[in-house]
Amino acid sequence: MQQNQHQKFMQIAIALSENNVKNGLGGPFGAVITKDGVLIAQSANTVVPSNDPTAHAEIAAIRLACTALKTFDLTGCTIYTSCEPCPMCLGAIYWAHIDTMYYANSKDDAAKIGFDDAFIYAEIDLKLENRKLQSTRLLAQEALSVFTLWEKSESKTRY
Repeated sequence: MQQNQHQKFMQIAIALSENNVKNGLGGPFGAVITKDGVLIAQSANTVVPSNDPTAHAEIAAIRLACTALKTFDLTGCTIYTSCEPCPMCLGAIYWAHIDTMYYANSKDDAAKIGFDDAFIYAEIDLKLENRKLQSTRLLAQEALSVFTLWEKSESKTRY
């Protein structure tokens, strides 16, 4: 794909983020997903209006792309996001098997306006007992039996 095609899709992502800010619809983030140079999905951040902390632009665009393509595997797709993704969105991009990512603002740019994800990256590196989120393992044996069931299942779909 030519550089101007990439720029066109990034401009759409940026326009989505700008529209969000100008119309008070949510955070300054937008995302576009393409496949073979065709726009498949686009979304802006809707955390505040939807009361959903996972309603980041990238997550919403991934959900829309999966629906449009009738698959959970976005291999062959490219995501254009107005800002370097947070840890949740980056994880979702990897889980969706998106091949390529383009971003505009950096996570440092986002931190300067109050969207600082550094603490999440730092927490991930800590041992469970040292994290801010209190975590206690409970009913491990009961849960492991379901994993055994999955492992033996012949009807499972790997993802």
